[in-house]
Amino acid sequence: MALLTVLLLVAVMSVVAVAVLDDVRFSVRRASNAEGQAQAQLYADGAELLALRQIEQLIAAGPTRTPLEPEWNGRLLSFPIDGGNLSAVVRDGQNCFNLNSVVEGQGEDLTASPAGIAQFIALGRSLGLTEGSALAAADGLVDWLDVDPATRAAGAEDGAYAGSAVPYRTGGVMLAEVSELRAIRGFDAETYRRLRPFVCALPVARPSVLNVNTLQPEAAPLLVMVLDGKIGLTAARAAIEARPRNGWPSVDAFWSQPALLGSAASPHAREQTSLLTRYFDLRIDVDYGGSRAVRTALLYAPPEGGAKTVIQRWTLDE
Repeated sequence: MALLTVLLLVAVMSVVAVAVLDDVRFSVRRASNAEGQAQAQLYADGAELLALRQIEQLIAAGPTRTPLEPEWNGRLLSFPIDGGNLSAVVRDGQNCFNLNSVVEGQGEDLTASPAGIAQFIALGRSLGLTEGSALAAADGLVDWLDVDPATRAAGAEDGAYAGSAVPYRTGGVMLAEVSELRAIRGFDAETYRRLRPFVCALPVARPSVLNVNTLQPEAAPLLVMVLDGKIGLTAARAAIEARPRNGWPSVDAFWSQPALLGSAASPHAREQTSLLTRYFDLRIDVDYGGSRAVRTALLYAPPEGGAKTVIQRWTLDE
């Protein structure tokens, strides 16, 4: 009986020891992963600070015309770090349609902007959306942002969202993320897919200004939008591709090129083009010791100088 008791105790202690060791091993692994993730995030913080300093230098070198050299727009920069690798990409963050420009005002005092709505519909039309789909998306977006409770013709206010399986209300403030469109009536999967590459959510309720020196040929629908459909996608792409190697010396030079001479650009269209970039998109990927961190951010270089982070995420900008 004594021998059986001892054997039973040994067996129980063995099971307890295995369980304790397993917990210890799991705790060590968890602590190691947390340490690796924290270190990867610190590397991302450093890369963002470096990007801000580089943008400050870029703006200081060209306060009225953002330099194209050294090449920065969309260029992948990769750096080895101890135990891994860090890569960063900076892109022009204002060559897009600002979704918040369909309203005007500040804070929570937002009202519909006819000019912004018209541009949104023009963009949808250039992307192949039907007039009805573009109008429904525009009205839904305005109702989501504005302060008044009146429902637009094809829009939706709080009552429409309150009847959902998971009830919620309209935002009543400017969008912080483009992905918020997925919660808005009028933006089905196909509409979102077509619009996503050409829209952004800048923290201002006014149209984004296109930098014609950083505008890429695939962004031709934005130029068609600015001209309210007065030219086609082929002509818009040709106008963008005609950019000289060192960029356009002035906005007038861009609008005076043969591909745009017959476009009859309005003063508003000319005001919506520039040679200066104020908003920059940043993406940082860090691989460190098996841990990975992804940082995306919107950076802003104000006219008074310096550069700052406006929006910061630990996820991809979807």
